[in-house]
Amino acid sequence: MTRVFSIHTPQSIGQSISVSGWVNARRDHGGLIFIDVRDHTGIVQLVINPEQAEAFARAETVRDEYVIQASGTVKEREEGLKNPNIPTGDVEIVVEQLELLNKSEPLPVATKDEGQQSGEELRLKYRYLDLRRPSMQQTLKRRADYYKVLRQYMDEHDFTEVTTPVLANSSPEGARDFLVPSRVHPGKFYALPQAPQQFKQLLMVGGLHRYYQIATCFRDEDPRADRLYGDFYQLDLEMSFVDDGEVVRRTMEPLLTKLVTEFSHQELAFDEIPRISYEDAMNRFGSDKPDLRFSMELIDLSHDLAGTEFGVFKNTLASGGVVKAIRVENGASLSRKQIDSFTEIAKQEGAGGLAYIKYENGESVSPIAKFLSPGELAAIQTSTGAVDGDAVFFGTDQRVVVNKVLGKLRNEFANHFNLKDPNKVALLWVVDFPFYEWDEANRRVDFGHNPFSLPKGGVEALREADTDEKKLALVADQYDMVMNGYEIASGAVRNYNPEVMYEVFGLLGYGREYVEAKFGAMLTAFKFGAPPHAGAAFGIDRIFMVLTGEENIRNVVAFPKNGSGVDVMMNSPSTVDDAQLTELSLEVKE
Repeated sequence: MTRVFSIHTPQSIGQSISVSGWVNARRDHGGLIFIDVRDHTGIVQLVINPEQAEAFARAETVRDEYVIQASGTVKEREEGLKNPNIPTGDVEIVVEQLELLNKSEPLPVATKDEGQQSGEELRLKYRYLDLRRPSMQQTLKRRADYYKVLRQYMDEHDFTEVTTPVLANSSPEGARDFLVPSRVHPGKFYALPQAPQQFKQLLMVGGLHRYYQIATCFRDEDPRADRLYGDFYQLDLEMSFVDDGEVVRRTMEPLLTKLVTEFSHQELAFDEIPRISYEDAMNRFGSDKPDLRFSMELIDLSHDLAGTEFGVFKNTLASGGVVKAIRVENGASLSRKQIDSFTEIAKQEGAGGLAYIKYENGESVSPIAKFLSPGELAAIQTSTGAVDGDAVFFGTDQRVVVNKVLGKLRNEFANHFNLKDPNKVALLWVVDFPFYEWDEANRRVDFGHNPFSLPKGGVEALREADTDEKKLALVADQYDMVMNGYEIASGAVRNYNPEVMYEVFGLLGYGREYVEAKFGAMLTAFKFGAPPHAGAAFGIDRIFMVLTGEENIRNVVAFPKNGSGVDVMMNSPSTVDDAQLTELSLEVKE
């Protein structure tokens, strides 16, 4: 007898069929036993009658999550017994034969979406059971459909899918490498690629027109709610004979709008995806990945308060700092306790405190109001546009610190006042990133995105950058795409000139020998007619997380590590035998 999936049983009324799956629930009503059997398409109800003695005896022994196979006739339920809450609620199967395929011990985690849910650590330890939940089944199916959309779009736009090596060379690309010791070459190591960066550029030298792959990337970065530990997936792409990042952006925008409007059926915040520079993003929103579903921009009040006698503001401005503010609509409703909690957030970001003004009944209510002149109070209200019911919060320090503090508060205020519309998607391109950035931990200039980008102005601009200040002023044709406050893509016009490669490393103190040792293959390839090229990489786990309304990226991956980077299901990382270490010429220090 042919097996029929649960979802198709309503089309089989009057027919004898077979169904297989897990026992979702069992109810013994004395004369009858009802079993809800679950497969990957849903649930259908079985009815076992005492007249079918063998089947009835087996039905008395089954428990939740037993694996069974049942054969019988599909029957329409009586009118008062139909269940409108499930697709198969109009039918049931009158069982003639019931076979037990496998038993199950009592489950340590829930396999249903309703009722009490298990904690994440248990869910990840028994992920193979957690995947039985209908919502997880749906997530895996939707993710497969998502991949189809990606591949179809890339194929239709002349991209060729190419798989690149997983065992590669170590490369300074912004995160820690995972190293793989070589048994054949003792003392030497492969690295798992942080991205297929060098390989895709070599494909451009090799004459490929447009490349893409859904690539596995490996980075030893601390996990977060929006970042997986260890391995994650990118839609990686590169285009030859392109020397302008706008070409890449225009090529990929239709895919993102299609995913938002057709795949997830959400609303786009903008008809045209805006572009703002990195500098503008930091100054206006305090972040290089601002959520533009709401406004709440940072407002520079340094000019308005240039002559202030208020000590905190005056001292900051005298030392070259700034005074900035954000207007929070309905912020006057915040209690003292709530303001204290926001103050703690500001302090964690480097602020000394959090000054504010509430606007109530036509008055400026604030602990600092008495230190400001009527003209200054009026200027603050005019520049911020504050009205009765609003509040204005201030940041005062060096510009970098103030932007960071107010950027964090902007996001926290939006969460508090529910300003992030879950049905809307705000896409944004942030462009013109600094080529270098200041590494505070090591007190030195270092790469911003990665060393493979082309600095604007080329080799001439690099040779003129003879101070740290000039180095930090260099701009690259680098760009990120942002979705609802998450960075979902990063790309750049690539460097394809060996001399530029030597110069960008030379400005950081690395000699030609270092560059040749790390990037010998690329440097050699660039000497044989490398075309201009540009590309990007889209974080497809993170995009899928946003499109499906999840807030934890581990919920959209089949087998993720936990929040500490541990696979609690497979017990990794783990120790290995001494014999394996000896074979790899390794020794573990206690």
